[in-house]
Amino acid sequence: MNNQPTIRNQASCADSGKGDLLSVEAAEQRIFSLLKPLDATEYVDVRQALGRTLSLDVTSNVNVPPHTNSAMDGYAIRAEDILSDGFTSLTNIGTAFAGKPFGGRVANGQCVRIMTGAKMPDGSDTVIMQEHAEVTEDTIRIDAGNRPGQNVRQAGEDLAIGDIALTAGKRLTPADIGLLASIGRGEIGVVRRLRVAFFSTGDELRPVGTPLAEGEIYDSNRYTLYGMLKRQDVEIIDMGAVSDDRNAMSAAFNQAARVADVVLTSGGVSVGDADYVKEIVRAEGKVDFWRLAIKPGRPLAFGTLGDAVFFGLPGNPVAVMVTFYQFVQPALRYLRGETTLRPSRFRVPCASAMKKRPGRTEYQRGLLQTDADGNLQVSVTGRQGSGILSSMSTANCFIVLPENSKGVAPGDTVLVEPFEGMV
Repeated sequence: MNNQPTIRNQASCADSGKGDLLSVEAAEQRIFSLLKPLDATEYVDVRQALGRTLSLDVTSNVNVPPHTNSAMDGYAIRAEDILSDGFTSLTNIGTAFAGKPFGGRVANGQCVRIMTGAKMPDGSDTVIMQEHAEVTEDTIRIDAGNRPGQNVRQAGEDLAIGDIALTAGKRLTPADIGLLASIGRGEIGVVRRLRVAFFSTGDELRPVGTPLAEGEIYDSNRYTLYGMLKRQDVEIIDMGAVSDDRNAMSAAFNQAARVADVVLTSGGVSVGDADYVKEIVRAEGKVDFWRLAIKPGRPLAFGTLGDAVFFGLPGNPVAVMVTFYQFVQPALRYLRGETTLRPSRFRVPCASAMKKRPGRTEYQRGLLQTDADGNLQVSVTGRQGSGILSSMSTANCFIVLPENSKGVAPGDTVLVEPFEGMV
């Protein structure tokens, strides 16, 4: 009989099995079940609306284009003057410019010189490209190779009066800004910006630009979070670094919950003696979950603080970025009413071998590029430890390995999520 003393092990972030960890899919469901999109609208100049989320459908009050016009420089004619065989001679009776239409009417046997964008003269319905017309003084000659209605843009073919130009929940792009201008909208209703407060936790953290004592590190997570939040449509409230002191941390949480819609922290959500984040949030709000079947980023806390949504991100730099992109960013998009919450994912061959044990969804850092034949492939960006931030700097995508994956051999196809779609 073995009478050796044993240690009763607790769950840790180094465990390989899933145990009581929450899956990525279950965590997503629980997050979105607690979120409620903002319903506050503010009106901004259309030039200030880039990147903002449209709060209401936009209906066009005009036709785009407003009139039937020429798509080419050439000659406006009547289609019935195009013969099925041979040549047709037409008399030029004037010129139509963009913004200065021809005032008369085109009859049979006549044409009007027309510029791109100019309103089609009455009686005409077809444009002959100038390169396809033989011109002699006031007469042109065309052949049978032309088609009725060619090179003409119909009034309202892009948008007609009453059409919905843009739907609520659209994050406005440069093309959207141009579209709004094309229907004469100088001001547009967008969702109020989310207020996001964030701070780092830890006695060891020091701001950049100051000398480090033994055991101290620079607070890189706060700068990473600022960069990721800067690319969102949010109002950023940087509360600095908070020491591992229960009273200081409690005061920081109370202040953040008063001023913000979303509160983010990094560090302090593990099981160490000085990890007070979960304890304080449980006392003053609610922790819905804090351990996920994910690598990196297992100790992710989610809950509420008063009316604010709370995300307690891990302390390791890469884990901060992985959990932000996979959980916080979709939540921010949902809260501001966006309809597209995640970047596109697709499968490509992998040039690298990757080891993995089943039980957790893994997000490896990858470099997506074309091979010598011009085909997309992905490879890992070196060591994948959760503290190796340089692997994220080199990468341009995540390689997403599902929970039941047992690893990847070179040539296997894998799921990739490009950083480009993370804005």
